[in-house]
Amino acid sequence: MTVHWNNKNNMRDLLQDDSGKRGNRIMEFEAPFTSSAMRVEKDWIDYNGHLNMAFYNVLFDRGIDQAFELVGLGLDYLSRTNASYFTLEAHVTYLRELKLDDPVNVSLQLLDFDSKRLHCFQEIHHTEDGFLSATSETMSLHVDMGTKKSTTFPEEIMRRIEAMHTAHGALERRPQVGHMIGIPRKLD
Repeated sequence: MTVHWNNKNNMRDLLQDDSGKRGNRIMEFEAPFTSSAMRVEKDWIDYNGHLNMAFYNVLFDRGIDQAFELVGLGLDYLSRTNASYFTLEAHVTYLRELKLDDPVNVSLQLLDFDSKRLHCFQEIHHTEDGFLSATSETMSLHVDMGTKKSTTFPEEIMRRIEAMHTAHGALERRPQVGHMIGIPRKLD
């Protein structure tokens, strides 16, 4: 078996034999996936002097784009297949503020999937101080861009999604997964 690391994509291709044939590739993914380094931008700071809540979602979106690129759902996929993915639902938890120019990365754990949907959990970490700033749990849907209706993932993409899910399957579920919003009430 030959192992080829592709550090740009945070994954490695394992060839079951040395033939190099495409059909013999098995993908192994980093668990969890970790995005490239990003910084909090000047235009994202609000009147409270910290990262505006909307731009946490920009960071999460950039992170998920990098992770989904690994399974083949990048910009070239859209132009080649006229299909993409839309976010159906998102739940963000803000834990610690970020400020101008703070360095961060986004991790992603693929929690579950089916033939059309991806259930993911992401975390934004300050890369220098190591603290967890925010989390996001999302459900994404694969969409035919011509009809704007859901459609199944192609077989090749499903194989990659399965490989990522397998790699992420041993990861601990974070306490924010499945969290419901509400005001706790004391029973008298």
